[in-house]
Amino acid sequence: MRELVVISGKGGTGKTSLAASFAVLAGNAVIADCDVDAADLPLVLAPEIRRREEFRSGHEAIIRQGDCIRCGVCATYCRFAAVGQYSGENDTSASRGPHSACVGCDFCKRSCSGWTYEILREMWEASGGNGPPVFAIDPLACEGCGVCVRFCPVHAIDFAERACGECLVSATRCGPLVHARLWAAAENSGRLVSLVRAQAREVAQNTGRELVIIDGAPGIGCPVIASLTGVTAALIVTEPTVSGQHDLERVAGVARHFGVPTWVCVNKWDLNLDMTEKIEAAARQQKMRVAGRVRYDKAVTAAQVAARTIVEFTTEGVASDLRALWQEMDGYLNASAARPASDHEAMRKPTVELRSST
Repeated sequence: MRELVVISGKGGTGKTSLAASFAVLAGNAVIADCDVDAADLPLVLAPEIRRREEFRSGHEAIIRQGDCIRCGVCATYCRFAAVGQYSGENDTSASRGPHSACVGCDFCKRSCSGWTYEILREMWEASGGNGPPVFAIDPLACEGCGVCVRFCPVHAIDFAERACGECLVSATRCGPLVHARLWAAAENSGRLVSLVRAQAREVAQNTGRELVIIDGAPGIGCPVIASLTGVTAALIVTEPTVSGQHDLERVAGVARHFGVPTWVCVNKWDLNLDMTEKIEAAARQQKMRVAGRVRYDKAVTAAQVAARTIVEFTTEGVASDLRALWQEMDGYLNASAARPASDHEAMRKPTVELRSST
């Protein structure tokens, strides 16, 4: 099985547009959207969901009101202001902040959460509050550190596994699409990306497809590592700017660390020819292959508005660049399928570090 990942050192370079067009040109591939923080492939591929699986990661604290003694220790130790104090079961206004955190230093009274907490508490008591305050934890603010669970004197806080989103398998006009959704404020990690890739491989095996096209996460963090490791080849998309070259160097270092054969593509190259040539020269010097260039074209925006891939929307201009780019990558992928395993290992040997030529 061959896996091609399209990545970039930052978001907004055009990697998703390239990956979507590759999916159309490949014709018989499984597509995996591993940019789970901003999964945009569904916007142009119009998926029909066939299977969904809940994704759980990390933990969140939940106070059992029947066992809580209203001591406020959880609010004292929470450093994320996630514990709110309510005057009653039906009160929706909460005072967040560490209980009795103010030490009377008279510094920043107006912004000190401890001082604000005490003022609101006095106001509540003066208004004839009914019964002791009720403490609750805001699931959007909770970081899942577990400190409140550790220090609760009556162990009235549960530490349940957090439901972060779902992994989806869908049908599209280009083939199966495996993608994911994260719930509001849910933290992304390499685990969800790894799950998407594993599901994509499973779909490919079950449907007799030999190619997986991956829209990788941007940057150099854990989701990128999970998108990149073990693939047949990586295509890095960059822009002809100084920051684009810098971002290319960073993500190329990650690919080099894992011994992944790497190609470079400069998107919107005609906006800065000198910078494009510098980026390509530096890439070649460091044994990276230049897959091609993609021009700036307003047809890209028009295709996005029409919810179509670029190669479906037009056959000229930027679409011809993408076809040439895919031909280059497809040629390597087909050759790699016939290459002995020893040759694959040789291709994965790390190269020297990519340095700026400016």
